[in-house]
Amino acid sequence: MKKKIDLRVLRTKKMIVESYVALCQVKDEDHITIQDITDRAMINRGTFYAHFKDKQELSEYILDIIVKGFVDILDTEPLLNGNTVKIKNLEELLTKIFQEIYENKHFFLSYTESNSAYLFRKQMMTLLEQRYTVIFNKLKITENDIEVPISFIIEYMTSIFLGVVHWWITSDSQFPPDHMARLVIKLVGNGHLTVMGVTIEQG
Repeated sequence: MKKKIDLRVLRTKKMIVESYVALCQVKDEDHITIQDITDRAMINRGTFYAHFKDKQELSEYILDIIVKGFVDILDTEPLLNGNTVKIKNLEELLTKIFQEIYENKHFFLSYTESNSAYLFRKQMMTLLEQRYTVIFNKLKITENDIEVPISFIIEYMTSIFLGVVHWWITSDSQFPPDHMARLVIKLVGNGHLTVMGVTIEQG
């Protein structure tokens, strides 16, 4: 029998999460205390500890929510058909991802510049590995007849993604999510993807 969800628990967690995210807009993540969170959420410390062991567990909980958002996007936008990717599909997928980032801009900023940056990077690498290892194995990417390790490709893709995200949210750029999607495709579409053996299909 499926366990019934306690709406009170969900509401309290939502209050804690919203409090923490709001604080990330005005303070460095490393300087936010449990007391800061509980004061803003208007709950006592005991209530916080009834839901989260510490700030690290709260941070991981929020990151899981964000990564799940990426997973849901990837599930609705199939990228590859064989070794062919449609530009339109790729643009729609990237636009949704950048929109997700834009809506949580301050939290992503804290994740790319704080002690949680490693955790965020690790989560993104795990996501890419789970989603695309089979595809990369089929493509058999080589350089001078030497097969490129899948772990290298995933590390490389993660670095590019996090670098782009960090630039976008820390610069004075007014580029909207759809423009960022087109910019990334312009830069990597005819270079990185082609090297990886992916055929670009326009339209």
